[in-house]
Amino acid sequence: MDTVKVSARSVPKAVAGAIAAIIREGRSVEVQAVGAGAVNQAVKAIAIACVYMKEENIEIVTIPSFAGIEINGEERTAICFVVEKR
Repeated sequence: MDTVKVSARSVPKAVAGAIAAIIREGRSVEVQAVGAGAVNQAVKAIAIACVYMKEENIEIVTIPSFAGIEINGEERTAICFVVEKR
């Protein structure tokens, strides 16, 4: 599964394009975000990706979860969104 990491400064349209490209290739993608700002950008990106995919008659779904990830040697909790074709 491919991984897309999102920060609070990520551009939602760019992230949505990355998500859509992976989905078009028939793969699933995990979108990872740490912090409220990053989660906000990730959710916007997933919503935009839904619109992109709907234009191509492809429906996508997302499954949220928590994951422990290491950032600069420090354990952090990330919100992960698995995005896949329905």
